Amino acid sequence: MSMIGEYARLTPAELDRAIHDPDWAQEFVDELIEAELDATPKASEARCHDVDKAWHALDFLLRRIDFPVDIVHGEEEIPEAEDWGYGPPQFLSPERVRTAAEALATTPYEALVEGVHPIDLAKAEIYPTIVWERGESLDYVTTHYQALVPFFQAAADAGDAILIWLN
Repeated sequence: MSMIGEYARLTPAELDRAIHDPDWAQEFVDELIEAELDATPKASEARCHDVDKAWHALDFLLRRIDFPVDIVHGEEEIPEAEDWGYGPPQFLSPERVRTAAEALATTPYEALVEGVHPIDLAKAEIYPTIVWERGESLDYVTTHYQALVPFFQAAADAGDAILIWLN
């Protein structure tokens, strides 16, 4: 089984309800994901997004440049939330989403991978390690990073929060 980094945009009212009713949150997010399965909206229009297995490499690369927001794991827990795959979801408040969107807009993907090679990710045991041990390109990670930029920008423009979890 693989670990996939997942995101869902929530309005402030939806976030408030999710915090007070984590079971509702899981059902609601499942419905959002289901609704977008066939539609496959652009990242700027989507309520849900995933970075596939690139989440760990993104975390490694973003920490390396001291990115100001933890856009890979989230920063606040949903109290009493159940495990959504590999732990309970976390969230970014609308304010932190705005900060993240501003930082994403000024951080080109080239800055993430400058001076980094697949062997560096393999040595750091970044999931999925086998990919980096084979020397595969970092394009996989930068493609997912580039899709996060409009997703976060749209959320910031709408004043939304973002739920984040590993599934």
